[in-house]
Amino acid sequence: MDTKKLLSKLTLDQKIAQMSQFNLVLLRPDADGGVTGPAQKMELTREIIDSVGSTLNVKDAASTIEAQKEHLEHDPNKIPLLFMHDIIHGCHTIYPIPLGMGATFDPALMEECCSMAAKEASAMGIHVTFGPMVDLARDCRWGRCMETTGEDPYLNCLMSAAQVRGFQGNLDKEHVAACVKHYACYGGAEAGRDYNTVDMSEHTLREYYLPAYKAAVDAGVEMLMTSFNLLNGVPSSGNKYLVKGILRDEWGFNGVVISDYNAFREMEKHGYCADGKECAEKALNATSDIEMMSNCYIKYLKELVEEGKVSEKQIDEAVLRILDLKDKLGLFKDPYRGASEKKCKKLFLSRPHRALCRTAAAKSAVLLKNDGVLPLGGEEKTIALIGPFAKKGMIGAWSAYGKEDEAVSVFDGIKKAAAKGTRLSYAQGCDGAIRAGTDESEISKAVRLAKRSEAVILCLGEDRAQSGEGCSRANVALPAPQLELLRKVCAVNDKVVCVIFNGRPLDLSAVVEVCPAVFTMWQPGTEGGNAAADLIFGKADFEGKLPMSFPRFVGQAPIYYNRNNTGRPAGDNMDAAYSSRYQDCPTSPLFPFGFGLSYTSFAYSPVTLSKSEMSENDTVVASVTVTNTGKRQGTETVQLYIRDRFASLVRPVRELKGFEKITLDPGESKTVNFDISASTLAFYGASGEFKAEKGEFLIYATSDSQSGEPVSLWLK
Repeated sequence: MDTKKLLSKLTLDQKIAQMSQFNLVLLRPDADGGVTGPAQKMELTREIIDSVGSTLNVKDAASTIEAQKEHLEHDPNKIPLLFMHDIIHGCHTIYPIPLGMGATFDPALMEECCSMAAKEASAMGIHVTFGPMVDLARDCRWGRCMETTGEDPYLNCLMSAAQVRGFQGNLDKEHVAACVKHYACYGGAEAGRDYNTVDMSEHTLREYYLPAYKAAVDAGVEMLMTSFNLLNGVPSSGNKYLVKGILRDEWGFNGVVISDYNAFREMEKHGYCADGKECAEKALNATSDIEMMSNCYIKYLKELVEEGKVSEKQIDEAVLRILDLKDKLGLFKDPYRGASEKKCKKLFLSRPHRALCRTAAAKSAVLLKNDGVLPLGGEEKTIALIGPFAKKGMIGAWSAYGKEDEAVSVFDGIKKAAAKGTRLSYAQGCDGAIRAGTDESEISKAVRLAKRSEAVILCLGEDRAQSGEGCSRANVALPAPQLELLRKVCAVNDKVVCVIFNGRPLDLSAVVEVCPAVFTMWQPGTEGGNAAADLIFGKADFEGKLPMSFPRFVGQAPIYYNRNNTGRPAGDNMDAAYSSRYQDCPTSPLFPFGFGLSYTSFAYSPVTLSKSEMSENDTVVASVTVTNTGKRQGTETVQLYIRDRFASLVRPVRELKGFEKITLDPGESKTVNFDISASTLAFYGASGEFKAEKGEFLIYATSDSQSGEPVSLWLK
């Protein structure tokens, strides 16, 4: 398709309609073909609806096919609609939330899962997913931690690129265009409160928050969504420095930029724009191409052109980017792009897709504590399943078209996997709501059940509605009824396994204090219950590592491993007066980034270097030998960290710079090698230049962000 020629045929009104996106329900005509109801309130005319460029929130393949057919009948230029939706961690068959996928430390698995989701989404007629979401998250109070892959920029970059590759492939009919979000720094919301202000230095912006978006751009992502938040006083939707300056001019991104839901209009509420007209002006000058679910462009762009405040050339550039994306997706040749109800039925919840989700759920789980209880040996004749989430499918927020009642619960997974003759019993014990009241009779019932059972599997944590967008929390401990249930069950049974479902790091101090075995399943998706059973009975081993630090108390938030030191570090000495400490809590996390236990144990040799000094053109190899010192095969994620001792800006106490997963038999050893070059040591220094500075670096090769002894490397 000659998109430039097509562009030349469009009227200004038709161009502006291409730059507008509305819910599909607003684009369907009334019985008489007129416009009433919500569409009328949005001031959408029949002419606008006929030429609009994209829509979101489709129902199924039949409705996308019907809507596209109807649109092409009315669009004077026969330009197909783009259909978009949030395919975040699965379309109909759901894999673990992105935070759980971060715990796999496995970009290849992430790519495979995204490819599966794209296959299902494209069969529905979806062309673009509003993902990956790559915001760096350091504050566990923020509800949207569940959509990120964690607190580390290195890991986030790898997972960002993997998701783009998985969703997009080569943009054939089994893949979709990816839209990286939320640009920028949405995860840095003040006090962890969603949509809140973000204020940070240029150094922090570039060193920690921007890299994962840049990784998506470098991977060829087709679209980008701006964020709701202010960044240093300017809303991202109208932030010319952020979008035109960094994204387009500096990084060379020429894809489509779309706003978040009604975000243009929210610039008024921020106090940045006086009215919708100014919102449109600021957004277009920032090079935002598509306005989602508000009407500033439609109402005011033509007037702004006439007044000379924006140019038609700017509009042409935006529309050409939109048309080029439609052409890349092949929509001008096949507007339906293979959408098929028959294909959906074949793919949704298919055996291969379920198997992949089961593998991902098992690999994402992180074992936090095990005092010899796990794995259950199969000799237990009576097992009690207790807790508000024991019989519930835990698919998590942003689960697209997935259904809880189609997901495998822990109860169902254990029932299927338990040895013949095992008797299972169940008690809810308490409600799973955050503000739930305590029902002593239900807790008493659960305690009686626990007392007469040989083992207890206790399922606690957060439901899907307790994390995600708009779900920030000031207290990230388990609700009081769950804690009471936990304490009373553990008091009468020594063989309790606590399965935690969560969309963020939780304060589990009270849990690990009394429970002998604890692991997090995050919100694991369609096959969560089967994966839990695989782990509990030892059919699978734990290999997940935490992608975010877990606090001891919420008062530590934000807490993250790659922090700067202070002039008065206290460590965990609460009695170190006049130091950077708490009087009532250590400063360290309960569980650090990178932490995760296994059913076996691993011993690390001291790390060695191929040479202790290097120049800017050298590569040094850091080596560590890891030995399986346990009695069964296991997989370990060996992690490389560095510390720049002295620099033009104070550097973090540690930074992840590499990792490798290895599987070892009992007694087996393997040497893992990491290449270290000047680029490994580089950072944004005081001058703003990204480069390595000469001096001493400490090199760690270890199992998590707090363990291990370093060796010195000098850059000369």
